[in-house]
Amino acid sequence: MDFFTPEALTALISVIGIDLVLAGDNAIVIGMAAAGLPKDQRKKAILIGVLAATVLRIVFALATTRLMAITGLTLAGGVLLLWVCWKMWRELRSGHSADAGAEVITGADLNHDGGIAKGAPRKSFAQAAWQIVVADVSMSLDNVLAVAGAAKEHPGVLVFGLALSIALMGFAASFIAGLLQKHRWIAFVGFAIILYVALRMMYEGAFQVMPLV
Repeated sequence: MDFFTPEALTALISVIGIDLVLAGDNAIVIGMAAAGLPKDQRKKAILIGVLAATVLRIVFALATTRLMAITGLTLAGGVLLLWVCWKMWRELRSGHSADAGAEVITGADLNHDGGIAKGAPRKSFAQAAWQIVVADVSMSLDNVLAVAGAAKEHPGVLVFGLALSIALMGFAASFIAGLLQKHRWIAFVGFAIILYVALRMMYEGAFQVMPLV
């Protein structure tokens, strides 16, 4: 597969944008779940969350080719991504990412209130761990479906995109969360890419299921 054809380059740029935004969003969600814990337990919860997200991305990535071949799953994946877009749009409009979750994952007082995740509701470690695992399953599947949808018919781009999503989640989650805080336009660009991929997957998926109706 030639990476330097216009179609492959477009797919590659889309995949990188998707990986950046969804890795940052996943990291912030992990931070939100850990925000209600005592300070000495937060790092442990974040480590569990990042490791779980990394492992889940590997598992889903290994199954991607077979999953996307299932009739109707492209349509279902598109609908799921459209729901992700709706959540992202609400978060972007409300400034959701500049909250306790982002402060915990980056270790910085982003809203300058004199503390990190100040005022976050208290919770047990078991509650935080459960929230993190549930969020990781959903967001890892979202990431893999979005990358697969953007890289359609370009297997080299698909492999690169899935490897990048795993690497970003495993090694650069907090950095990306901080980057999205400083440069909000990156999140909006990522949102537009994911919306386009969701609509395209729904359009193509509808044609797959029509003969069965």
